[in-house]
Amino acid sequence: MKKSNTKKPNSKNRIIVALDTSDIRFAKKLVRSLKDSIKIFKVGSELFTAHGPKAVAVVREAGAEVFLDLKYHDIPNTVANAARAAAKMGVFMFNVHAAGGLQMMQEACMAAADEARKQSLTPPKLIAVTLLTSLNQEEVTKQIGISKSIDDIVIHYAELAQKAGLDGVVASAREIEKIRAKLGPQFLIVTPGIRPAWAEHGDQERVTTPKEALERGANYMVIGRPITEAEDPREAVFRIFAEL
Repeated sequence: MKKSNTKKPNSKNRIIVALDTSDIRFAKKLVRSLKDSIKIFKVGSELFTAHGPKAVAVVREAGAEVFLDLKYHDIPNTVANAARAAAKMGVFMFNVHAAGGLQMMQEACMAAADEARKQSLTPPKLIAVTLLTSLNQEEVTKQIGISKSIDDIVIHYAELAQKAGLDGVVASAREIEKIRAKLGPQFLIVTPGIRPAWAEHGDQERVTTPKEALERGANYMVIGRPITEAEDPREAVFRIFAEL
């Protein structure tokens, strides 16, 4: 099985294209079309629920890497077993919810590393989801019932993830500088909610442009609809490259 690439990315291969679809034929076509420009594709709940590990295989068989975005959040033993399964598939990166707690994250980290060793694979990057970028402050306070500011919540979860031994976090670009100040330059930050200047925001609340995200220090940017729903996805990718 192909090992994951661990080289430091340049600005162009920091883009992760989100395959947010249940249509595996469309996903396969998109990967084949973009694989020369895009090195990592996100397989999320929609595609994985519809097709399971086959969704991961479609990307890896094309010679690209997988960010498995299933946001595991369960009791520690269950998440550890899921982490083993993710590592066994040879994914480049996967995530858990930081809200699952320190023990859950620690056990996921150890399980993934152990399984990768057994399979002679490079251990996947493990990152924690801090707060969904679809949420704004009012929703966090009134609906979820957390009175702290979004910045404080994100920093708290990021510190917890680092303590657990994770490689980094998922966080909006607006929180990058504060995370860097607290946790240092080696801590990975994967940033969703990325919208080029010419794209609609959709259901994302805390958004930023690709150039702004890189300037603030994002390691990877997740971009979906501006590319996948474009009339010409390859052209959309090149337009984004031109902004960087």
